[in-house]
Amino acid sequence: MLEKNNRKAWLYLLPAMLFLGAFMVYPLVDVFIYSFEEGYNFASQSYFGTGLYNYGYVLRDPYFMQAVKNTFILVIITVPLSTGIALLISLGLNSIKRLKELYQTVFFLPYVTNTLAVGLVFMILFKKTAYSDGLINLLITAFGGSAVDFIDGPYWAKMFVMCFYTVWVVMPFKILILTSALASVNQDYYNAARVDGTPPLRIFTKITLPMIAPMIFYLVITGFIGAFKAYSDVVAIFGTDLNAAGMNTIVGYVYDMLYGNSGGYPSFASAAALILFAIVLTITCVNLLASSNSDNF
Repeated sequence: MLEKNNRKAWLYLLPAMLFLGAFMVYPLVDVFIYSFEEGYNFASQSYFGTGLYNYGYVLRDPYFMQAVKNTFILVIITVPLSTGIALLISLGLNSIKRLKELYQTVFFLPYVTNTLAVGLVFMILFKKTAYSDGLINLLITAFGGSAVDFIDGPYWAKMFVMCFYTVWVVMPFKILILTSALASVNQDYYNAARVDGTPPLRIFTKITLPMIAPMIFYLVITGFIGAFKAYSDVVAIFGTDLNAAGMNTIVGYVYDMLYGNSGGYPSFASAAALILFAIVLTITCVNLLASSNSDNF
Protein backbone atom coordinates (compact mmCIF):
# COMPACT_ATOMS: atom_id res chain seq x y z
CA MET A 1 0.00 0.00 0.00
CA LEU A 2 2.80 2.38 0.91
CA GLU A 3 4.63 1.62 -2.35
CA LYS A 4 1.45 2.32 -4.32
CA ASN A 5 1.03 5.68 -2.56
CA ASN A 6 4.66 6.55 -3.33
CA ARG A 7 4.09 5.87 -7.01
CA LYS A 8 0.98 8.03 -6.97
CA ALA A 9 2.90 10.84 -5.25
CA TRP A 10 5.63 10.71 -7.91
CA LEU A 11 2.96 10.84 -10.63
CA TYR A 12 1.53 13.97 -9.02
CA LEU A 13 5.00 15.53 -8.91
CA LEU A 14 5.87 14.52 -12.48
CA PRO A 15 4.31 17.55 -14.28
CA ALA A 16 6.08 20.00 -11.98
CA MET A 17 9.39 18.12 -12.32
CA LEU A 18 9.09 18.09 -16.11
CA PHE A 19 8.32 21.82 -16.11
CA LEU A 20 11.28 22.62 -13.86
CA GLY A 21 13.56 20.37 -15.88
CA ALA A 22 12.54 21.89 -19.23
CA PHE A 23 12.53 25.55 -18.20
CA MET A 24 15.10 25.74 -15.38
CA VAL A 25 17.52 22.81 -15.26
CA TYR A 26 18.06 22.40 -19.01
CA PRO A 27 18.65 26.14 -19.68
CA LEU A 28 21.10 26.27 -16.77
CA VAL A 29 23.04 23.28 -18.13
CA ASP A 30 22.94 24.80 -21.62
CA VAL A 31 24.29 28.13 -20.36
CA PHE A 32 27.04 26.28 -18.47
CA ILE A 33 28.10 24.54 -21.71
CA TYR A 34 27.92 27.76 -23.75
CA SER A 35 30.19 29.53 -21.26
CA PHE A 36 33.10 27.19 -22.07
CA GLU A 37 32.68 27.22 -25.88
CA GLU A 38 35.21 29.66 -27.33
CA GLY A 39 34.35 31.64 -30.45
CA TYR A 40 30.80 30.32 -30.60
CA ASN A 41 28.99 31.34 -33.80
CA PHE A 42 25.26 31.67 -33.27
CA ALA A 43 24.42 31.38 -36.97
CA SER A 44 26.43 28.23 -37.73
CA GLN A 45 26.13 26.79 -34.20
CA SER A 46 29.87 26.12 -34.21
CA TYR A 47 32.89 26.99 -32.05
CA PHE A 48 36.64 26.52 -32.33
CA GLY A 49 37.58 25.34 -28.83
CA THR A 50 36.69 24.99 -25.16
CA GLY A 51 38.21 26.60 -22.12
CA LEU A 52 38.06 29.56 -19.74
CA TYR A 53 38.64 32.28 -22.35
CA ASN A 54 35.06 33.59 -22.11
CA TYR A 55 35.37 34.08 -18.35
CA GLY A 56 38.72 35.82 -18.77
CA TYR A 57 37.30 38.14 -21.43
CA VAL A 58 34.27 39.06 -19.32
CA LEU A 59 36.32 39.69 -16.18
CA ARG A 60 38.69 41.96 -18.15
CA ASP A 61 35.89 43.83 -19.92
CA PRO A 62 35.64 47.38 -18.43
CA TYR A 63 31.91 47.46 -19.21
CA PHE A 64 31.37 44.33 -17.12
CA MET A 65 33.44 45.68 -14.23
CA GLN A 66 31.42 48.90 -14.35
CA ALA A 67 28.23 46.83 -14.30
CA VAL A 68 29.52 44.86 -11.28
CA LYS A 69 30.39 48.10 -9.48
CA ASN A 70 26.94 49.60 -10.18
CA THR A 71 25.16 46.43 -9.09
CA PHE A 72 27.09 46.10 -5.83
CA ILE A 73 26.55 49.75 -4.93
CA LEU A 74 22.84 49.32 -5.65
CA VAL A 75 22.67 46.17 -3.50
CA ILE A 76 24.70 47.50 -0.57
CA ILE A 77 22.72 50.75 -0.33
CA THR A 78 19.16 49.76 -1.19
CA VAL A 79 18.71 46.42 0.61
CA PRO A 80 19.52 47.59 4.18
CA LEU A 81 17.96 51.02 3.61
CA SER A 82 14.67 49.75 2.19
CA THR A 83 14.38 47.05 4.87
CA GLY A 84 15.05 49.55 7.67
CA ILE A 85 12.58 52.13 6.35
CA ALA A 86 9.97 49.44 5.75
CA LEU A 87 10.38 48.24 9.36
CA LEU A 88 9.90 51.77 10.72
CA ILE A 89 6.79 52.33 8.57
CA SER A 90 5.41 48.92 9.56
CA LEU A 91 5.87 49.73 13.25
CA GLY A 92 4.03 53.00 12.69
CA LEU A 93 1.19 51.30 10.81
CA ASN A 94 0.94 48.62 13.50
CA SER A 95 0.38 51.31 16.15
CA ILE A 96 -2.44 52.99 14.19
CA LYS A 97 -5.92 51.98 15.24
CA ARG A 98 -8.17 53.93 12.88
CA LEU A 99 -7.89 53.75 9.08
CA LYS A 100 -5.07 51.20 9.40
CA GLU A 101 -6.22 49.24 6.33
CA LEU A 102 -6.45 52.45 4.27
CA TYR A 103 -2.86 53.43 5.09
CA GLN A 104 -1.65 49.91 4.30
CA THR A 105 -3.36 50.10 0.90
CA VAL A 106 -1.80 53.49 0.16
CA PHE A 107 1.70 52.21 0.97
CA PHE A 108 1.12 49.08 -1.14
CA LEU A 109 -0.01 50.95 -4.29
CA PRO A 110 3.51 51.40 -5.78
CA TYR A 111 3.96 47.61 -5.76
CA VAL A 112 1.04 47.03 -8.16
CA THR A 113 2.15 49.85 -10.48
CA ASN A 114 4.20 48.94 -13.55
CA THR A 115 7.90 49.46 -12.80
CA LEU A 116 8.58 50.97 -16.23
CA ALA A 117 5.81 53.50 -15.70
CA VAL A 118 7.23 54.43 -12.29
CA GLY A 119 10.69 54.70 -13.87
CA LEU A 120 9.41 57.11 -16.51
CA VAL A 121 7.82 59.23 -13.78
CA PHE A 122 11.13 59.35 -11.92
CA MET A 123 12.92 60.33 -15.12
CA ILE A 124 10.47 63.21 -15.63
CA LEU A 125 10.91 64.34 -12.02
CA PHE A 126 14.72 64.36 -12.19
CA LYS A 127 15.56 65.02 -15.88
CA LYS A 128 16.68 68.46 -17.05
CA THR A 129 15.20 69.51 -20.40
CA ALA A 130 15.34 72.57 -22.62
CA TYR A 131 12.09 73.76 -21.03
CA SER A 132 12.48 72.76 -17.39
CA ASP A 133 15.08 71.61 -14.88
CA GLY A 134 12.62 69.09 -13.48
CA LEU A 135 10.49 69.21 -10.34
CA ILE A 136 13.26 68.00 -8.03
CA ASN A 137 15.65 70.69 -9.26
CA LEU A 138 12.94 73.31 -8.82
CA LEU A 139 12.68 72.26 -5.17
CA ILE A 140 16.47 72.28 -4.76
CA THR A 141 16.81 75.80 -6.23
CA ALA A 142 13.85 77.02 -4.16
CA PHE A 143 15.84 76.16 -1.02
CA GLY A 144 18.95 77.91 -2.32
CA GLY A 145 20.77 74.95 -3.90
CA SER A 146 22.18 74.50 -7.39
CA ALA A 147 20.39 72.47 -10.05
CA VAL A 148 21.87 69.02 -10.76
CA ASP A 149 21.51 66.96 -13.92
CA PHE A 150 20.45 63.69 -12.29
CA ILE A 151 19.94 61.75 -15.54
CA ASP A 152 22.84 62.85 -17.77
CA GLY A 153 25.09 64.42 -15.17
CA PRO A 154 27.66 63.15 -12.64
CA TYR A 155 27.83 59.50 -11.63
CA TRP A 156 26.84 60.09 -8.01
CA ALA A 157 23.68 61.91 -9.09
CA LYS A 158 22.62 59.08 -11.41
CA MET A 159 23.33 56.48 -8.74
CA PHE A 160 21.28 58.51 -6.24
CA VAL A 161 18.27 58.42 -8.58
CA MET A 162 18.73 54.69 -9.16
CA CYS A 163 18.94 53.91 -5.44
CA PHE A 164 16.02 56.21 -4.62
CA TYR A 165 13.90 54.55 -7.30
CA THR A 166 14.82 51.02 -6.19
CA VAL A 167 13.97 51.73 -2.55
CA TRP A 168 10.65 53.25 -3.64
CA VAL A 169 9.72 50.21 -5.75
CA VAL A 170 10.67 47.42 -3.32
CA MET A 171 9.48 49.01 -0.07
CA PRO A 172 5.71 48.28 -0.46
CA PHE A 173 6.26 44.51 -0.55
CA LYS A 174 8.52 44.69 2.49
CA ILE A 175 5.95 46.78 4.36
CA LEU A 176 3.26 44.20 3.58
CA ILE A 177 5.40 41.32 4.86
CA LEU A 178 6.55 43.13 8.00
CA THR A 179 3.11 44.41 8.97
CA SER A 180 1.83 40.83 8.68
CA ALA A 181 4.74 39.60 10.80
CA LEU A 182 4.10 42.24 13.47
CA ALA A 183 0.40 41.37 13.56
CA SER A 184 1.26 37.70 14.20
CA VAL A 185 3.32 38.40 17.34
CA ASN A 186 1.56 37.07 20.43
CA GLN A 187 0.19 40.05 22.37
CA ASP A 188 0.68 38.24 25.69
CA TYR A 189 4.40 39.00 25.47
CA TYR A 190 3.69 42.73 25.19
CA ASN A 191 1.15 42.65 28.02
CA ALA A 192 3.61 40.90 30.33
CA ALA A 193 6.35 43.39 29.42
CA ARG A 194 4.08 46.37 30.12
CA VAL A 195 3.11 44.93 33.48
CA ASP A 196 6.82 44.74 34.37
CA GLY A 197 7.30 48.34 33.23
CA THR A 198 9.66 47.45 30.38
CA PRO A 199 10.70 50.48 28.26
CA PRO A 200 9.45 50.54 24.62
CA LEU A 201 12.97 50.27 23.17
CA ARG A 202 13.69 47.13 25.24
CA ILE A 203 10.32 45.66 24.17
CA PHE A 204 11.31 46.19 20.57
CA THR A 205 14.82 44.70 20.89
CA LYS A 206 13.89 41.78 23.16
CA ILE A 207 10.41 40.84 21.90
CA THR A 208 9.48 42.38 18.56
CA LEU A 209 12.81 42.03 16.76
CA PRO A 210 13.47 38.37 17.69
CA MET A 211 9.90 37.38 16.81
CA ILE A 212 10.01 38.91 13.33
CA ALA A 213 13.70 38.10 12.66
CA PRO A 214 12.87 35.23 10.23
CA MET A 215 10.83 37.62 8.08
CA ILE A 216 13.59 40.22 8.15
CA PHE A 217 16.15 37.64 6.99
CA TYR A 218 13.72 36.52 4.27
CA LEU A 219 13.38 40.10 3.03
CA VAL A 220 17.14 40.64 3.12
CA ILE A 221 17.82 37.47 1.11
CA THR A 222 15.13 38.15 -1.48
CA GLY A 223 16.20 41.81 -1.56
CA PHE A 224 19.77 40.84 -2.42
CA ILE A 225 18.58 38.51 -5.17
CA GLY A 226 16.18 41.09 -6.60
CA ALA A 227 18.74 43.92 -6.55
CA PHE A 228 21.32 41.77 -8.33
CA LYS A 229 18.75 41.15 -11.09
CA ALA A 230 18.04 44.86 -11.65
CA TYR A 231 17.73 45.85 -15.31
CA SER A 232 14.31 47.04 -16.47
CA ASP A 233 14.27 49.72 -13.77
CA VAL A 234 17.55 51.17 -15.00
CA VAL A 235 16.35 51.13 -18.62
CA ALA A 236 13.20 53.03 -17.65
CA ILE A 237 15.28 55.87 -16.20
CA PHE A 238 18.46 55.99 -18.30
CA GLY A 239 17.39 54.46 -21.62
CA THR A 240 18.67 51.41 -23.45
CA ASP A 241 22.30 52.53 -23.95
CA LEU A 242 23.34 51.89 -20.37
CA ASN A 243 27.03 51.51 -21.18
CA ALA A 244 27.14 55.06 -22.54
CA ALA A 245 25.34 56.30 -19.44
CA GLY A 246 27.74 54.33 -17.21
CA MET A 247 24.76 52.80 -15.41
CA ASN A 248 24.68 49.24 -16.73
CA THR A 249 24.04 46.28 -14.42
CA ILE A 250 25.20 42.68 -14.65
CA VAL A 251 21.86 41.56 -16.10
CA GLY A 252 22.01 44.48 -18.54
CA TYR A 253 25.48 43.39 -19.61
CA VAL A 254 24.20 39.86 -20.27
CA TYR A 255 21.34 41.26 -22.34
CA ASP A 256 23.68 43.53 -24.31
CA MET A 257 25.95 40.60 -25.11
CA LEU A 258 22.98 38.71 -26.50
CA TYR A 259 20.78 41.33 -28.16
CA GLY A 260 22.35 44.79 -27.81
CA ASN A 261 24.41 46.78 -30.29
CA SER A 262 27.42 44.63 -29.42
CA GLY A 263 25.27 41.48 -29.19
CA GLY A 264 25.53 38.09 -30.80
CA TYR A 265 27.95 36.63 -28.24
CA PRO A 266 26.06 33.97 -26.27
CA SER A 267 29.30 32.52 -24.87
CA PHE A 268 30.28 35.81 -23.23
CA ALA A 269 26.70 36.32 -22.04
CA SER A 270 26.65 32.81 -20.56
CA ALA A 271 29.93 33.38 -18.73
CA ALA A 272 28.63 36.66 -17.28
CA ALA A 273 25.36 34.99 -16.28
CA LEU A 274 27.18 32.21 -14.44
CA ILE A 275 29.40 34.74 -12.66
CA LEU A 276 26.22 36.49 -11.51
CA PHE A 277 24.78 33.12 -10.45
CA ALA A 278 27.89 32.38 -8.39
CA ILE A 279 27.76 35.82 -6.71
CA VAL A 280 24.06 35.52 -5.82
CA LEU A 281 24.48 31.92 -4.61
CA THR A 282 27.42 32.88 -2.38
CA ILE A 283 25.64 35.85 -0.82
CA THR A 284 22.46 33.81 -0.32
CA CYS A 285 24.42 31.04 1.45
CA VAL A 286 26.14 33.61 3.69
CA ASN A 287 22.77 35.13 4.61
CA LEU A 288 21.29 31.70 5.33
CA LEU A 289 24.26 30.84 7.57
CA ALA A 290 23.88 34.14 9.40
CA SER A 291 20.17 33.46 9.81
CA SER A 292 20.74 29.95 11.19
CA ASN A 293 23.46 31.19 13.56
CA SER A 294 21.19 33.94 14.87
CA ASP A 295 18.52 31.35 15.64
CA ASN A 296 20.96 29.50 17.88
CA PHE A 297 21.46 32.44 20.21
